[in-house]
Amino acid sequence: MNPLITSILISSLSTGTIITMSSYHWLFAWFGLEMNTLAIIPLISKHHHPRATEAATKYFLTQAAAAATILFASTLNAWTSGQWSILHPTTLPAALMMLIALTMKLGLAPMHSWYPEVLQGITLPTALLMSTWQKFAPLTLLLMMFNDLPQNTLLTLGLLSAYIGGWAGLNQTQTRKIMAFS
Repeated sequence: MNPLITSILISSLSTGTIITMSSYHWLFAWFGLEMNTLAIIPLISKHHHPRATEAATKYFLTQAAAAATILFASTLNAWTSGQWSILHPTTLPAALMMLIALTMKLGLAPMHSWYPEVLQGITLPTALLMSTWQKFAPLTLLLMMFNDLPQNTLLTLGLLSAYIGGWAGLNQTQTRKIMAFS
């Protein structure tokens, strides 16, 4: 891949993360998340190999489903409360849908089945980028949104993810799958 194109993709990846992390409006947060998704897909599929294409397709479909759920939950929240603020989810269905969508974007335990398969099909530097940088924006949204709620939900998600990841990672022999389950 051309170094200029790679630098543009990396800069749009960081710009999308900064937009998401600095927004208090759901539409801007969604825009930043989608900017991240669209910037990482060419990096995933830059090696013209069937595994890379399969990984890019799985990643795109999963992230598109999560983005649609985020849009639906934020619209439901705005419809009931009259505001697009991230900080205070007003209804329980909107908060649960947003939690499911953000855990899907993060690849946490209940919604993690796509993540090891995608990491297995990409190169190690791209897997490291996806395992670190791609997690900043959804994690920030998750912490901003559930700041006022009891921490039992986040603690349960963390413990469930650690338990399932540790259990599933025991039987793996490939580095990227072990990294995905960790």
